[in-house]
Amino acid sequence: MSAHVVSVNVGRPAPLATGRRVVPSAIAKAPVAGPVAVRGVNLDGDEQADKRVHGGPDQAVYAYASEDTAFWSDVVGRELGPAAFGENLTLAGVDVSGARIGERWRVGTAELRVAGPRVPCFKLEARIGVPGFQRAFLHAGRPGAYLAIAREGALEAGDAVEIAHRPEHDVTVALVIEALLLDHGRLGELEPARSDMLPKLAGWYAERLAA
Repeated sequence: MSAHVVSVNVGRPAPLATGRRVVPSAIAKAPVAGPVAVRGVNLDGDEQADKRVHGGPDQAVYAYASEDTAFWSDVVGRELGPAAFGENLTLAGVDVSGARIGERWRVGTAELRVAGPRVPCFKLEARIGVPGFQRAFLHAGRPGAYLAIAREGALEAGDAVEIAHRPEHDVTVALVIEALLLDHGRLGELEPARSDMLPKLAGWYAERLAA
């Protein structure tokens, strides 16, 4: 299958029931038709609710693979379509979690840089509605990728995803979350991509090395 955009998804903050309380969240996104501008730290029409932990230059766009969505559909026993994980870009034919940190993709007239994995939180579990999903997502090795906007432009469903640059190292999105949160014995493997990681993750890396 050729690498392409299945859907472009945006959303604004809205109340999300977590079981214990209701919190604002923009995880409920929906596909939009036609070209969408990619500029600043967002796609047009998209916004983050808690900017202390979401959004910013290195978390401007979140991408998830439709193949991984199909995997989770089997796990939870129901169909999960585009934007199920609050992603901005649902992609097909792209090994999103296997992308290397610092890798650059051309999509439409925009260029995006792979910055790091998604670290699941309680809002993802509330969105999917399955107890224990946060932990299952963490351990599955399918985190999806946060992307920085390397060149502003526009993109839309059906656009090809082309690799414009691939670093020489082998530090993937999935490896970052594995080493930082699950197997600290692999921390040393992250060093070649340290300068290109999300600042928050690079900070965690330094703290764990010093521990």
